Amino acid sequence: MIAMTNSCLIIFTRNPVYGKVKTRLAASVGNDVALKVYQFLVEHTAQVTYGLGAVRAIYYSDTVVSTDVWDQADCKVLQEGVGLGERMSNAFRDVVSGGLEKAIIIGTDCYELTRDIIDYGFAQLDQYDVVVGPALDGGYYLLGMKEHHPELFDGIAWSTDSVLQETLSRCDNLSLRYFLLPDLSDIDEEKDLLKTDILEKL
Repeated sequence: MIAMTNSCLIIFTRNPVYGKVKTRLAASVGNDVALKVYQFLVEHTAQVTYGLGAVRAIYYSDTVVSTDVWDQADCKVLQEGVGLGERMSNAFRDVVSGGLEKAIIIGTDCYELTRDIIDYGFAQLDQYDVVVGPALDGGYYLLGMKEHHPELFDGIAWSTDSVLQETLSRCDNLSLRYFLLPDLSDIDEEKDLLKTDILEKL
C-alpha cells in the first residue's frame, strides 16, 4: 500500500448479494427493498469519503470487485479471518504494520456519517489512543487507533447492545485514552430506515 498520507480509512463492505445483506431490515421490508437500501448506503458512503485526506482501503466480505463504486479507492482487498472481530483486527494490523500512523474503520450502515466527523476522528488521534463513534443501538459506527490492539476485538458479542460499553471497558483496562464522537444511528432495522429520507431517494 503506497500512501501519500499517514492516515488510512478502512471501509468494510459486504458484496451486494440478494438475501445476504441487511438481513434484519429484510425481515420486515423484504429482500428487494433491503438490497436497494444497502446499495444506496454503499454509494452514499463512497461519496462521503471521496476526496478524504487519507488512504481509502476497501475491504470486501466475499470477493474483490474490479469495477464498482469504489474504483477511486487507493486499494481493494479481501477481509481475512473468522468472524467480524478477527476480520477487523486483521485489517488494523495490516494497515498499522504497513507504516501508517492512524487508522479508522467504518462500515456502510451509517447514513448520518459525514466527512467532517471522519476528519475530526483522525484529528483526535493526535491526542488520544482510540477514537470511537457510538451508535445509538449500543454498537459503534467508527473506530480509530494509532496502534493495533487486538484485545478490542477478541470475544466481543457483535450485533448486540453491549458492543460499545465492552469496547470502552477494554480501553480502560488497557489504559488507552479514548475520545467519543457524536452519537449516530446505523440503518439496521425498519425503525431506523423510517427516520430517514432514504426510501424517498430509492
